[in-house]
Parts: sequence; C-alpha cells; structure tokens
Amino acid sequence: MVYTTFPDWESAKMVVRKLLERKLIVCANLREHESLYWWEGSIEEGKEVGVIMKTDVAKWKAVREAVKELHPYKIPMIARIDLDKLNREYSEWMEEVLG
Repeated sequence: MVYTTFPDWESAKMVVRKLLERKLIVCANLREHESLYWWEGSIEEGKEVGVIMKTDVAKWKAVREAVKELHPYKIPMIARIDLDKLNREYSEWMEEVLG
C-alpha cells in the first residue's frame, strides 16, 4: 500500500484517477483529516485528504514517481506500507487488474 495526503478532495481524486487509468493502483481509500504540521518555521493547522492506495510492490517506484509528478505539494510525503499478509483472493484480483 502507498499512503499520502492532499490539500483537498479535487487534487486527491485527480491523482487517484490518473493512477487508476495508468493501472498503477487497483483501489484507493480517501478520508479527510485534521492536520497539524511544521511549515516554514511555524506550526500550521488545516484539513487534508489522506489517501491509501492499494498496489503491488512491483509498482512502488512507478507509483511514487507518478505521485511526485502529479502532486500539488512542493514536498509530498509518499510512504510505502509493506503488508506481511494479504488474502489470496485479493492478491489474485490485484494481479489480474494490474497485469
């Protein structure tokens, strides 16, 4: 899985849709978050949209590069979350979708 955040729903959906169209991910879950973070020397507060994208580990580098290319943030956080176990049926479906 790959996790990142976006400043709004529109940019999150746009990037997710492009990744789906490129067959880099099979699914994404979007959720609004309250965020507190350091930016340019001060603590900021605001809303962000967190996105969990489901993909195969073989697609990691391509997903990371596509997110960097499309993301509106100057410095987006793009995290790979390795799964210890995944049910066989879901894994097979992902393989089918991603080719």
